[in-house]
Amino acid sequence: MKLVFFGAPGAGKGTIAKKFNENYGIPQISTGDLFREAIKNQTELGKKVSNILATGGLVPDDITIQMVKERVSKPDCKNGYILDGFPRTIAQAEYFEKENPIDMAIFFDISDEEVKKRLGGRRVCEKCGAIYNIFFNKPQKDGTCDKDGANLIIRDDDKEEAIIKRLNVYHTQTEPLLDFYKNLNKLIKVDATLSPEEVFDKIKKSINL
Repeated sequence: MKLVFFGAPGAGKGTIAKKFNENYGIPQISTGDLFREAIKNQTELGKKVSNILATGGLVPDDITIQMVKERVSKPDCKNGYILDGFPRTIAQAEYFEKENPIDMAIFFDISDEEVKKRLGGRRVCEKCGAIYNIFFNKPQKDGTCDKDGANLIIRDDDKEEAIIKRLNVYHTQTEPLLDFYKNLNKLIKVDATLSPEEVFDKIKKSINL
């Protein structure tokens, strides 16, 4: 099954995609992860997108499409996948519907205020990548990862100015996907303020898993 998870930044798309991967073996394809890996490895692409991501902007469609197209062509995606954070624009969605139509698009419904709280409170371990939140999932010791004792950092795209910009970009460029997938009869809405377990269960029932 080919699924798209979309919604505002911080809605929990990645968390739920990981649950599907762990429980059903469905590959999670996160453009954010692909870009961060490219930046970490200092590839030519990584250098291009580093500044864009740090300020909350969107990577140009042609670069994003190229990366995702290469990823879904790999053997583990033969029987389906979850696109997490892609498409983010109508142009990206139209391209993929022509080249590789999806089965369903899951919209994670959440308010801007909740997004600001989730992202503004997020802290990430600089060593293992574990994610905490100073409001919902505090580490045992402030600023320190429970798993390895490494420092917790605030990602550049989780800083206040970047969050505001990311939300503006989302409302302008990604929110129109609601009507796009609704017109294709492929849209499912889920309340993203529920617990991850509840969101996971509701999506499972919606797609008959």
